[in-house]
Amino acid sequence: MAYDLIVIGTGPGGYVCAIRAAQLGMKVAVVEKRGTHGGTCLNVGCIPSKALLHASHAYDEAKHAFGVMGIEASPTLDLPKMQTFKREGVKGNVDGVAYLLKKNKIDSYFGAARIVKSGRVEVTSPAGESQALEARSIVIATGSDVARLPGMEIDEKRIVSSTGALDLASVPRKLLVIGAGVIGLELGSVWRRLGADVLVVEYLDRILPGIDNEIARSFQRLLEKQGIAFRLSSKVTTVTGAEGNPRAPLSVKVEPAAGGGAETIEADVVLVAVGRVPYTEGLGLAEAGVALDPKKRVLVDGNFQTSASGIFAIGDVIAGPMLAHKAEDEGVAVAEIIAGQAGHVNYDVIPNVIYTSPEVASVGKSEEDLKAAGVAYNVGKFPFTANGRAKAIRATDGFVKILADAETDRVLGVHIIGANAGEIIAEACVLMEFGGSAEDLARTCHAHPTFSEAVKEAALAVAKRAIHF
Repeated sequence: MAYDLIVIGTGPGGYVCAIRAAQLGMKVAVVEKRGTHGGTCLNVGCIPSKALLHASHAYDEAKHAFGVMGIEASPTLDLPKMQTFKREGVKGNVDGVAYLLKKNKIDSYFGAARIVKSGRVEVTSPAGESQALEARSIVIATGSDVARLPGMEIDEKRIVSSTGALDLASVPRKLLVIGAGVIGLELGSVWRRLGADVLVVEYLDRILPGIDNEIARSFQRLLEKQGIAFRLSSKVTTVTGAEGNPRAPLSVKVEPAAGGGAETIEADVVLVAVGRVPYTEGLGLAEAGVALDPKKRVLVDGNFQTSASGIFAIGDVIAGPMLAHKAEDEGVAVAEIIAGQAGHVNYDVIPNVIYTSPEVASVGKSEEDLKAAGVAYNVGKFPFTANGRAKAIRATDGFVKILADAETDRVLGVHIIGANAGEIIAEACVLMEFGGSAEDLARTCHAHPTFSEAVKEAALAVAKRAIHF
């Protein structure tokens, strides 16, 4: 079967690329190794985790915050029903992707893809049957897999990745999380709210590497107030279970990152959340002439073209932040480039959101980035303790921080801890996409009372003229 474009992988980058290409008049096929579309994000990542984050937050509010508002409630946890709630959300999303692909007349093939050469893909179905597909262009959008630790076998029951942590049959008494990145903190907060004692062990001396350091420090204090404990500058060396007793606690050896002074800690479940690695195995990339970097990411040029003619790559499988929306933008861009248009992604305006409570969101440069680059900047900050909406509903944790160029006033970075931060950050993205200044933001009328007023006040604070603080 001959196509204009074959997309390997139907995660956010892949399916969006396929749809945009179809809109541009191409005959498109997609190949998906799972039984459903949507990739890691929709099946075992972004979507199910947000369902559990929402449900666990609602449970925690009913248990601890409703009384303050004059609502008497004594909630009980029905974890199987909460998991059903999660699965229904996943199904709605993956079914939606299948509908969109069909609507855009895109052919779907389920099975393992291998690139034989430029213009030719072999698909092996779950039953072992092979089929050859041909196309003028191929896009690799295979995403990423969980990173593993040497000598630590993930069984998805007691030693789990994010996939297993989303599907636990009961609330662990003690959960030990290896890694203080986004995934570890989000899933740790889910199970903490549902009743687990949570300890996060992080090799670095801080949480959330890459996030503005002031934001990370403040966020850690908030998580500690919620009952999550941290061991920074530490590493897990071994995890062992009691022989012949699968219900006995796991023994986890933790020691300083520099070595020595090991301590044994008991845990019912260990979550390995040390990052993700690009999924490039079994695709026939070497044989097809597709070059990889030392981290096994596909090397591409500014047009997402690999070292092999007619083969492109996007998303987690190439360099850059492993974020669904980054992959989506790249999917649109590469489809437009293949169609002869000017596809483009602005990597300076890629937002990052952590969906805990409160949320953390950022876009652009951190203070550490600007200092390292020798850029002179001004800072404006505004706390949610001074925001009318936040005070009214007792959601005052956090603040907004804006970094603007000292000479031009152009906004270079925005960082938020607070309720709805993931939604609020969008106005900062729009402003930065148009090269806006802190003054532009400060002079934009914001509805009252809203959380977004804190963004306006932070922009005013850049010029030391905040009104409410």
